[in-house]
Amino acid sequence: MILVDARGLAADRPGRALFSNVDITISSGDRLGIVGLNGTGKSTLIDVLTGVREPDEGEVRRGRGVTVAALDQSPTLHGKTVGEALHHGNLAKEWEVDAVADRLGIGALDSSDLDHLSGGQRKRISLARALVSDADLLVLDEPTNHLDIDAITWLEKRLSGFPGGLLLVTHDRHFLDRVTNRIIELHRGKAHLHAGGYATYLEGKAKREELAERRETTRANLARRELAWLRRGAPARTSKPKARIATATALVNRRPDDPIRPEELPLLAATPRLGDRVIELDEVGYTFGETESDTSRGEVKLFEGLNLLLDPRERLGIVGPNGAGKSTLLEVMAKRLEPTSGEVRHGSTVVVEVFDQLGTELDPSLRLRDAVVGPDGEPSHLHGSLMEAFWFDEDTQWAPIELLSGGERRRLQLLITLARQPNVLMLDEPTNDLDLDTLRQLEDFLEVFPGAVVVVSHDRAFLERVVSDVLILGDGMARRLPGGYPAYESERVVQRSPHKAAAVDGSTRSARSRQSARPAKKGRSKDGASSGAAGQAGSPGQRSPSTLRHRMRSVERLMADTESSVGVLLKELESAGADGGVERLQSLSAQLSAAQQAADSAEEEWLLLASEIEERGLDI
Repeated sequence: MILVDARGLAADRPGRALFSNVDITISSGDRLGIVGLNGTGKSTLIDVLTGVREPDEGEVRRGRGVTVAALDQSPTLHGKTVGEALHHGNLAKEWEVDAVADRLGIGALDSSDLDHLSGGQRKRISLARALVSDADLLVLDEPTNHLDIDAITWLEKRLSGFPGGLLLVTHDRHFLDRVTNRIIELHRGKAHLHAGGYATYLEGKAKREELAERRETTRANLARRELAWLRRGAPARTSKPKARIATATALVNRRPDDPIRPEELPLLAATPRLGDRVIELDEVGYTFGETESDTSRGEVKLFEGLNLLLDPRERLGIVGPNGAGKSTLLEVMAKRLEPTSGEVRHGSTVVVEVFDQLGTELDPSLRLRDAVVGPDGEPSHLHGSLMEAFWFDEDTQWAPIELLSGGERRRLQLLITLARQPNVLMLDEPTNDLDLDTLRQLEDFLEVFPGAVVVVSHDRAFLERVVSDVLILGDGMARRLPGGYPAYESERVVQRSPHKAAAVDGSTRSARSRQSARPAKKGRSKDGASSGAAGQAGSPGQRSPSTLRHRMRSVERLMADTESSVGVLLKELESAGADGGVERLQSLSAQLSAAQQAADSAEEEWLLLASEIEERGLDI
């Protein structure tokens, strides 16, 4: 059944066209994701398809009797309490509404006043209403924002069983890959359709950009030859053909369809160096209700007795369910919030910047470039390079902020944070409302950033790429876990499925024995949350302690991956048995041999690193 059929759609915003000549058909069972840079018109396209806004050009036809349930960026709720808002209109059986609300972490707010809710809580109420509606087409604009990891995992399963059509905008790459079967990419006013999920989209995008780069190289070569021809004088008693002059001028002046963007952000050389002391937490705790500013929330103990040492190349993720105190802990670490117990100390060289969920408050009338430079500053090459790296071209740099989309403003807020050149970055849900290209750019930057990074995020792909350890909050406790998000997810799998514990234990037993053989840390330990401080750098030619630690963690992740591959291949060989065919068995045997060699190589490097650490007496 065709739900929506759109032909030749076009939409503009003041000063710029968003997209044109877009054709889309959505049928029952379709799972369509919309991606593209902030400001390319993703939310506008959703509004056009759902009838909230008329297109500037084109036509949208909807199936007879088709019903639509939508989650937008600024939901409107009815009633005075959460319960009234959830059950308004009797969308479904009461038990189903309550069950979905509980899964989304708002079940306990049933009697709470709507006026006292955060924006994230209001959006979760709207999401719950959309999920329980009996709609043919479900339209979700950034549904994973403000959800914790458990809620996102549940939402993936819920949508997999939805029989209607799904139209989705999200920055969550795992979610996109697991939920969608087609992706529309909005890029420079055009729509590109990719069959499949996120991986297929990336492959198609890479091929298109490679083709655009080849075309630009060809154009540039032609332009150079034509420019040389233009500069040469015409032979005696002749003149140059006007048609060729026009062609040459067009070649020289034409801008490429896909301008080459910087591969990394131009900030590394300007980042102030950190000393040995970065940030230290000594028996830190926080309880709501113990300060004058938070008595309205009652007394709630978030964490206590937390000891933590950050090293100069720290990559720490803070994870846990909503309400566990992740953002509060980040505020305490940044000294923007006083702890109710314990002490937070910063090193003398520390320059902290926090990119939080609210972001820097922006004056709508201010020009973008002035917001980046500051009221008393002068634009430098660094500022210009940084704005271009975040896809703000020269025309946009002179535009007022009020013309930017919500996603573009979020990108600008991140740009301003980085432009202040901190050496300790604290990021609170940095992926919310950022587009996929900006996320990849940010991840590339954080990978080589010479300072410390602390991240609060529910974005699984972002955590996998950025952090080396996680600090788990929940039930008033805090515990540090090496191995980053993969280690955290492994623990969660075991907790959700106890019968799998034996299998997981068997695959990780060797890794645990190596872990116990590591040089002991000298830092304090309480609730498993302490982290050893970095030692002094060795003699010239030796790797620094932070480099060793970073490499050790990378090798540990590689070991876990290769051991997992070996385990999977062993099971495939076992299940293939004698009836699997000679060619199949030979192929699996060859794959197993290669995987085992990779595992052995990773283990050998781990042993060498451990030996170097022990010989130098480092606290890694």
